[in-house]
Amino acid sequence: MTSLTQGYDGRRIIEDLDLSIQTGVTGLLGPNGAGKTTLFRTLATIAPPWSGLLELFGEPVSNERQARRARRSIGYLPQDFGYYPAFSITDFVRYCAWLREVPSRKAESLTREALGAVGLADRAQDHMKSLSGGMLRRAGIAAAIVGSPDLLLLDEPTVGLDPAQRLDFRELIRSLARAGTAVVLSTHLVEDVGAACDTVLVLNDGQVRHSGTPQQLAELAAPTAPGDNPLERGYMTVLGGQWSNEGDAL
Repeated sequence: MTSLTQGYDGRRIIEDLDLSIQTGVTGLLGPNGAGKTTLFRTLATIAPPWSGLLELFGEPVSNERQARRARRSIGYLPQDFGYYPAFSITDFVRYCAWLREVPSRKAESLTREALGAVGLADRAQDHMKSLSGGMLRRAGIAAAIVGSPDLLLLDEPTVGLDPAQRLDFRELIRSLARAGTAVVLSTHLVEDVGAACDTVLVLNDGQVRHSGTPQQLAELAAPTAPGDNPLERGYMTVLGGQWSNEGDAL
């Protein structure tokens, strides 16, 4: 995207943003209200930008026809997603595959593959309304990855997952990245970024304040910045600027 400006309800959230996302796993960090969800909705072609250029897979996206074509290659898991309560998990994932125009002859096998990847193969016929929070999140991840999209947008995907499931999730997105998917992971869990991401972006006030590897972000840590590890302290340093000896932002 180039010089992109975006917002909602008349309020500008992102202004004049330039951003390029490459194959691999990109972590998106930022406080509440930084513009992460707005950015995801724009990348997912749900909300057309107010101005600027949105380009996906080497093609500009400036009208509904172009957006529909791009959506075939995008998997998106928002923080909150809707579903029919009476659907089975299989029904839900296959429906999401249909929305993305996955070929019908492949939909059944790709749905089984996605459910297996998130550990839900043995619960495939359970109704969505019966799922726990963690299982519902795993069903959402399956719906996002079905058909191996070229761009995968995951907004707080590990909320509700237990530690073992979070480890499995990290390996899953790493395997997708190795297969050529560009994965963008938005989270408040800095440890997930450090463990799974090749690149980390720090977004605040609608602007990218830092872009680099997790190690490069950790190296920015001010000695007095708050945090339990170098990566957290580097993140807080980028958000708060310089820190005094007492740990107060200057």
